[in-house]
Amino acid sequence: MTLSTLDKYGNAFQIKVISCLLTDKKFLISIHDILSDEYFSNQAHKWIIKEILKYFDKYHTTPSMEVLKVELKKINNEVLQISIKEQLREAYKSSDEDLVYVEEEFSNFCKNQQLKRALLTSVDFLNSGDYDSIRSLIDNALKAGQDKNVGHEYNKDVESRYRDDHRVVVPTPWDNFNNLLQGGIGNGDFALIFGNPGGGKSWTLIALGGYAVSMGFNVIHYTLELGEDYVGRRYDAYFTQIPVNRIAESPHRSQVEQAVSNLKGQLIIREYSPGKASISTIESHIKKCIDQEFKPDLIIIDYVDLLRSKKTNRERKDEIDDIYVSTKGLARELNLPIWSVSQVNRAGAKDNIIEGDKAAGSYDKIMITDVAISLSRKRQDKVNGTGRFHIMKNRYGMDGMTFNAKIDTSTGHFDISNESSMDDDDETPSLSQSQNNRDIMSRNTNFDELDRQMLANKFFNLSV
Repeated sequence: MTLSTLDKYGNAFQIKVISCLLTDKKFLISIHDILSDEYFSNQAHKWIIKEILKYFDKYHTTPSMEVLKVELKKINNEVLQISIKEQLREAYKSSDEDLVYVEEEFSNFCKNQQLKRALLTSVDFLNSGDYDSIRSLIDNALKAGQDKNVGHEYNKDVESRYRDDHRVVVPTPWDNFNNLLQGGIGNGDFALIFGNPGGGKSWTLIALGGYAVSMGFNVIHYTLELGEDYVGRRYDAYFTQIPVNRIAESPHRSQVEQAVSNLKGQLIIREYSPGKASISTIESHIKKCIDQEFKPDLIIIDYVDLLRSKKTNRERKDEIDDIYVSTKGLARELNLPIWSVSQVNRAGAKDNIIEGDKAAGSYDKIMITDVAISLSRKRQDKVNGTGRFHIMKNRYGMDGMTFNAKIDTSTGHFDISNESSMDDDDETPSLSQSQNNRDIMSRNTNFDELDRQMLANKFFNLSV
């Protein structure tokens, strides 16, 4: 049961409908055959719907902000132009609350309108005794609006593949990694950092989360090893660059408060006991945060191996594989990037460069993840504040590269250079590897472009 006209739903509902049509391609695909500007009485809304349908028919995707700005310039009526800009601005700024309901209700409304039109048209066929036409007309009306999303249609979706916002990424603090990862991780990616015990894995997650928050992203940090308060102090150390063992001293309190007040994004830290929480627990908490209007951009789990598997009483390897597959599934389902860490086995803890065969528990971890990086820090490295990051796997570019790093595990700051580290069998860095690193860096995406894309996703300025 739906209301008889769209006006009865109110302007706010119609704005959210337009917002969904402009940003949700799957929704537009499912409804485009029963969508009509005739349902809208507002002239600005009519224009927007016509442009959406016209663009979809030609390019099989939603029109971008730039397209609408160009089309707006073609309108001679200045009053209408101003009205359309205002409605578009409201649509892009509209909250994500109740969007599932809005899409479902509007779909049902369009289906009912389509069926009503079919019934009225069938009167003429009834008078002429053309019952086959009536049956065909009603059948088509009932089928209208069904889910038609079959996936990425290669021949039709060329425009979608090359949109700037096709893959929204959260960058790392290190340009070297961002260049290799096409800007960072995002859109359902699951990235993993391997390392030996006490090697700085958790601090790496602090650096990733802290940098993201400072760039304006919202982060949820799950900790299964350390307490929430202590993880919070580590973030305090990262933002203030005051060693974590001194951050609690009273003179530093004002510096912490100043640093926190300047952050562009928000951070939530949630502690769970190891072996008690599962991926379902994590998912429930994320949805709870979303319900309370905290929409995360990045998920950090320290660390996935300590989660509980849904499939108990099995070999540990099978349990770990189940946890990792579920984590990847969660990233894909929520369309969010996830960073986590894992340990290497005893043999890997002795290597200068940790390769994939040294993963503890299950080698399949690397197969499941999109990005796998190792951090090697032997005893002398911990004394000298050094280490080596090795790109074990990378779905978005080159891998097999190794980077030297200066590491401060009192504040979580890592300085990663372009120079390669020594191989296990060598005593000096490989010059060919160093040059190869630099060559690959020069061929990859400029980080300024990433900044531009991120800002474009965050703000909508419809000035013409």
